[in-house]
Amino acid sequence: DRTHANLLHHFGSAAGLQKALAAYLAETVCDTIAAKMTSSPPGERNVREIVDLAFDAFDSGGAGALATWMAATGNEDALDPILDAIHRLIDGTAPDAHEKRLMHEDTLALVLMAMGDAQLGGPMAEALGLPRDTARTLATELITGRIAAFWTEQGGKPPQ
Repeated sequence: DRTHANLLHHFGSAAGLQKALAAYLAETVCDTIAAKMTSSPPGERNVREIVDLAFDAFDSGGAGALATWMAATGNEDALDPILDAIHRLIDGTAPDAHEKRLMHEDTLALVLMAMGDAQLGGPMAEALGLPRDTARTLATELITGRIAAFWTEQGGKPPQ
């Protein structure tokens, strides 16, 4: 009862605690991804590292279970800190509207793939006789291919 009272005092409700936890997870993951992205020029970024960070956040980091619980209990507004952190990450790393659009689309695909993998990836891969990291590989291939196509459309390599 004391623990419950302390939580209510600090967060106001279970929903408030969930929102604070979502904000913490999102900021931690987005800060790590931002550091990875800014540590190398756009054309030299290791997409697989970024994919792994996102997948790990939703799986072992607990973001997938938390997001699923919040959505299932009707507490979708608690996802706002996650969405806000992702938006700030993109705004801080994409220099123009075209690149922002690409990053928004790739982020949508990556988050949905990571979320699905956290929930069903193990059993699905096993049932289909695929290696456990197949979804990560597919996400990496998808994003890498889209980045290459984007820069081809822009007339060459990204600025260094």
